[in-house]
Amino acid sequence: MTTVLIADDQSLQRLGFRMLLESQDDITVVGEAAGGTEAVRMTAQLQPDVVLMDVRMPGLDGIEATRRIVATGDRTRVLILTTFDLDEYAYSGLRAGASGFLVKDAQPEELLSGIRAVATGDAVVAPSLTRRLLDAYAHHLPPAPDDRPDSSTSASEDPRLSSLTEREREILTVIGKGWTNTEIAARLHLAESTVKTHVGRILAKTGSRDRIQAVILAYDTRLVKPA
Repeated sequence: MTTVLIADDQSLQRLGFRMLLESQDDITVVGEAAGGTEAVRMTAQLQPDVVLMDVRMPGLDGIEATRRIVATGDRTRVLILTTFDLDEYAYSGLRAGASGFLVKDAQPEELLSGIRAVATGDAVVAPSLTRRLLDAYAHHLPPAPDDRPDSSTSASEDPRLSSLTEREREILTVIGKGWTNTEIAARLHLAESTVKTHVGRILAKTGSRDRIQAVILAYDTRLVKPA
């Protein structure tokens, strides 16, 4: 059974989500939050598998609430709801640690499959779309160490990459470019099972929650640069 907390400041929206989710045999709604602060508190209390998080809420918004929930290190995953698929809210939500996002007018089956995917540890957003988001909002990225005139540290020496082998670093780079496992296997002449093993090790070594966070890491460390 997948447990879900709904965070949205509109009561009718929460009711609609609850009715849809509770029509499913494998999903149960454990609570509703009308704001970000309440969402953070209820997540700590209820430990849901997934928080369905609206972005625009009074007081603490959904982005900061996501950041605080992810920072606890608990197993709860956040699925952001945005108005447009390529907007700054989606970008900020992913960088805050969300495991994906959906547009608010998504079809019911998309929402249900998204919740199930996030609950099992998958990311809802394709890495290629994540890259498009990062490219679109690249001006928000922190300056790379080797972009600063007073720095002698190369971005490639980032401590988050220090435990990766050369092959793992190569695969992280192409993950950052939006390649799928199938594409990586074909282009690097590897078995797809081998690619999956490398990806799993990369996520574990870098502390990335999922493939989306690995894409963001590739950007942050400048293994991949904005187009």
